[in-house]
Amino acid sequence: MTSRLAALRARIGGYAFGGDYNPEQWDRPVWDEDVRLMREAGVNLVTLGVFAWASLEPEPDKFTFGWLDEVMDLLHANGIAVDLATPTAAPPAWLAREHPETLPVAEDGHVFGFGNRLQFDPTSAVYRDRAARITRALAERYSGHPALAMWHISNEYGPVAYTPSSAAAFRAWLQRKYGDLDTLNDAWYTRFWSQRYSAWDQVCPPEMPRSWSNPARRLDFTRFTSDALLECYTAERDIVRGYRDDIPVVTNYMRFYQRADYWRWAREQDAVALDIYPDPGQEDSRVAASLNFDLMRSLRGEPWLLMEQAASAVSQWRVNHPKRPGRMRLGSYQAIAHGADSVLFFQWRASRGGHERFHSAMLPHSGTAARTWNEVAELGRELPRIAASAGSRSRAQIALYFDWDAWWGLAESHGLPRNDFDYPALVTEHYRPLLLAQHAVDMVGAESDLSRYRLVVIPNAYLVGDQFTRALDEFVTGGGTVVCSFFSGVVDENNQVRQPAYPGAFRELIGAYIDEYWPGRADEEFAVRFADGTACTADWWQESIHPETAQVTARFTSGDLAGRPAVLANKRGAGRVVYVGTRLDRPGLARTLLGAAAGAGVSPVVAGAPEFVEAARRSTDSVEYLFLLNHSGIEAATVPVAPGGTDLITGSQVTGPVTLAPLAVAVLAYRK
Repeated sequence: MTSRLAALRARIGGYAFGGDYNPEQWDRPVWDEDVRLMREAGVNLVTLGVFAWASLEPEPDKFTFGWLDEVMDLLHANGIAVDLATPTAAPPAWLAREHPETLPVAEDGHVFGFGNRLQFDPTSAVYRDRAARITRALAERYSGHPALAMWHISNEYGPVAYTPSSAAAFRAWLQRKYGDLDTLNDAWYTRFWSQRYSAWDQVCPPEMPRSWSNPARRLDFTRFTSDALLECYTAERDIVRGYRDDIPVVTNYMRFYQRADYWRWAREQDAVALDIYPDPGQEDSRVAASLNFDLMRSLRGEPWLLMEQAASAVSQWRVNHPKRPGRMRLGSYQAIAHGADSVLFFQWRASRGGHERFHSAMLPHSGTAARTWNEVAELGRELPRIAASAGSRSRAQIALYFDWDAWWGLAESHGLPRNDFDYPALVTEHYRPLLLAQHAVDMVGAESDLSRYRLVVIPNAYLVGDQFTRALDEFVTGGGTVVCSFFSGVVDENNQVRQPAYPGAFRELIGAYIDEYWPGRADEEFAVRFADGTACTADWWQESIHPETAQVTARFTSGDLAGRPAVLANKRGAGRVVYVGTRLDRPGLARTLLGAAAGAGVSPVVAGAPEFVEAARRSTDSVEYLFLLNHSGIEAATVPVAPGGTDLITGSQVTGPVTLAPLAVAVLAYRK
């Protein structure tokens, strides 16, 4: 665990609680009321300055820090720590006017003008210089301020630019990766459609396709974009760290964000931080939320920071439903149960104007009379009761593969057997039955250590590299169990089909080859029957599978492939691989995954709980913490647990099964 994150926990005294504070939006008298109410709500950390560039530098090199000095002093005097942001996600109007080359150009060739969100080209030398100047000025002034507890670099990195600057940077990135044009041409398979390059200046970012374009070129541009954004982060990080090296430096990630490979990014941060806004209008949005929480914890294998969530409604959906009473508290504990060491919101006080004026806040427009305020304040007063669990770790025996290259391979390609793959949705389908059965799950990527797990689940990993293929084979031959889903192991890192037959990377692993992919037609379903007589349905995808060393455990009983294999089991070394060659319905996939988990000797966190109960463990060397959450708004649940623990929220002793009222939470501490 990083010493910088541990230092933040020690300073806060447990879980960080608070959110984005934008005092520049309000007149001076409001600040005193804000701080008084923050203390009333138990706020101990606020994020300052995220969108304040124009307020801090209204003209080039003219810094107006007086107001920020006053806010920093006011917060420190009231015992509230500061996560100080570099404001570089929101460049001011003067930069766009004086240097229009800093504005990004969209894929269609149109300039992404000022007044939009994230209107900067991350490869622009001028943008990077001005970002470094404001960052250095902030670091010089505030690195020694007693309120400063963490640095927050920029915000939700995301812009993609198709500018001359981006083209030059892309070529330089390709030269570093491939070295020469012959290697590039081979990797991109430019012999197809006469796309061979004979000079580096012929290579440009992929324009908006008018028909179709080279999938390897698009894939590399996506990889480049992730790296270019990361360079912006590390440049500012290195500046602030040069002034002070004992506090965390982070930036905030986003839920299922496609343009940044967070496995690579996490190595450059002192802690992973997440902004997440599950849609209250989606009945099972808590499943994808838990998956994201587990992903954030797994990126560095340690506690992470919930940097932003909504107190109630957001402003990004077509219909923005409020969180029903009790749901904000439940979602906050859900993040903590999966490893978060903070509960932070966007934002403290609801804005009067601007795009997010109806985005909920800790302090709503209606003030302290609001339901939301009361729920927020109650949570802030409650969290210190579980402070001892902050910093505790999680462990799992099941790993679920989530890889940005696999995602990009599907998303940045065309000409696939079907072109409507939703990789995060497919991963979530595989996660759901494990979560609902109260299993602990880690996420792994292409470079993760698999040796600590008993079961590894590989959902639809179309693109895989040789390193991961070898690691997976070592895991299986050493005694591990793998469940692998359809259209996996098909292409290499360059998006070229592995030879001689599908799935080239995994052929020996699954003990079969596939000669043809059969995407399902609209509304087409296939009946599937397992060897023990159990039946289910499937849709969307079929594969013409030819077993070699594998045994058939389920067959299609309807459709064009009736009688052909649908699910295989292959013994390899001391381990076992289950291959699913179709998209099984929820009961069929749950049966397959939970059966594999049981066969691998994996037990759930708790046994005998209903699906609407979520269970997770965190632990230290001396204490184990069991988190129980009832996601039902109408039904109570009784959960069998061991006696001898203490419920940290209520202070009561655990003598037997715990009964959870609707939307209730229990945090049970057991001494080891």
